[in-house]
Amino acid sequence: MKEKNNKKLYWDKTNSIIFAAGILSIIMGYIFLARESRTLAPILLVLGYAVLIPISLIYKGWGKKEEK
Repeated sequence: MKEKNNKKLYWDKTNSIIFAAGILSIIMGYIFLARESRTLAPILLVLGYAVLIPISLIYKGWGKKEEK
């Protein structure tokens, strides 16, 4: 018999806040890039693209039980 794959994307208010922070970080990074900031712009862009957006996708909450 085939087993059903019931893996769903967990999305909560916290995930939305982290995602919004990532988008804000990316926007601010491009603004500082346009103003020729050589240190702050890359930091904000990496923070948004490589840290905050992926965390918002995989974060499931601390200590929350998984629903079956």
